[in-house]
Amino acid sequence: MKTLADSIVEARNKSKFCTICCNLTDKDVCSVCESNKRNKHVIMVVEDPRDMAAYEKIGEYDGLYHVLNGRLSPMNGIGPDDIRIKELIARLNGVSEVILATNPNVEGEATAMYISRLIKPMGISVTRIAHGVPVGSDLEQVDGVTLSRALIGRREM
Repeated sequence: MKTLADSIVEARNKSKFCTICCNLTDKDVCSVCESNKRNKHVIMVVEDPRDMAAYEKIGEYDGLYHVLNGRLSPMNGIGPDDIRIKELIARLNGVSEVILATNPNVEGEATAMYISRLIKPMGISVTRIAHGVPVGSDLEQVDGVTLSRALIGRREM
């Protein structure tokens, strides 16, 4: 048991934020930011490192990330200065697209809208991940907001 506890303490002590994307890492720059194989012109903004890990797991995205380490939540006293928005804005030189991949809840939507309003005047394309009906679900069990977004986000086949 002591070995497990020591390992947890050691991992906690070695963890830090990547100086570029703010993801958790044990180095100054994480392996994604360090890679020469990534598209440096696209940045996906996520709320926390688990979101980034989820996208890395599917292996379909080859751009960079920016981890906010939170989301705007005025009710909980979390404002723009409490998450990593300034760091995002500081690294947009040469970026052509920012993909907002915050969670589809009130706080995630507010965060995406806030960031979009900051970035659009810079002439950078700002996109939002699609939201819709989950694969394998029945339409009668899906909430109205999700159905509405699925309809709005439809595409030609």
